[in-house]
Amino acid sequence: MNYRANILCLASSLLLGVGASVSAQNEPDPAAAAAEVEQALHLTPNLENGRKVFMVCTVCHTPEGWGRTDGRYPQIAGQLPSVTIKQLADIRARNRDNPTMRPFTSPRLLGGAQEIADVAAYIAQLPMSVNNSVGPGMDLEHGKKLYEDNCTDCHGSKGEGNAAEHIPKIQGQHYSYLKRQFHWIRIGKRRNADQKMAKQIQRFTPRDEMAVLDYVSRLHPPEERMAAPDWQNPDFPKFYRGLPIR
Repeated sequence: MNYRANILCLASSLLLGVGASVSAQNEPDPAAAAAEVEQALHLTPNLENGRKVFMVCTVCHTPEGWGRTDGRYPQIAGQLPSVTIKQLADIRARNRDNPTMRPFTSPRLLGGAQEIADVAAYIAQLPMSVNNSVGPGMDLEHGKKLYEDNCTDCHGSKGEGNAAEHIPKIQGQHYSYLKRQFHWIRIGKRRNADQKMAKQIQRFTPRDEMAVLDYVSRLHPPEERMAAPDWQNPDFPKFYRGLPIR
């Protein structure tokens, strides 16, 4: 059985156990998430253990952490550690509704606060793809003005995010993923979203939404954080040959 199949089988075998915990905890628990975030932020991450934890993430996010250009899975490579920590803790505590991710955040697969800190640090040091999907490019001046007027205070002028406030880096993100998350924040489906942003974007027209997200999709990370187009993660060389990793 190859590596990808091994990981999928492991995840599937744990779903029953995860399902039991889900039925026992159907309500979001923001306090539990906040406590785990605080704990993880004060731990010293172990990158080698983070690599091991990341193995399960490669199934969807790819070994490089670049996600899928169709936006089904986001690029997570290079993401600020505090952001990854918060999202993992929120998903685990049902403070963010993500049925696909939630089984993978269970303690049986992910572990505790230390493992969250470890994998967040590992993800942060991965170089980012230069080939993220972008929008149609038809209304970029309008998108730029919207971004400068509404988004820079939190996400930064280049989409670099804010570690102290757990505000995500959005540079290099796939256009379709940006659109989906923007919509979910607007309608309240992404429960852990910043409420200031949720309120702010209510007035955006369809044109505004397309233009600003198109512009965001074209924000690139600094050159030193970008990978070569054909880069492959050397930590997972056997993945590409379909061989089991031991």
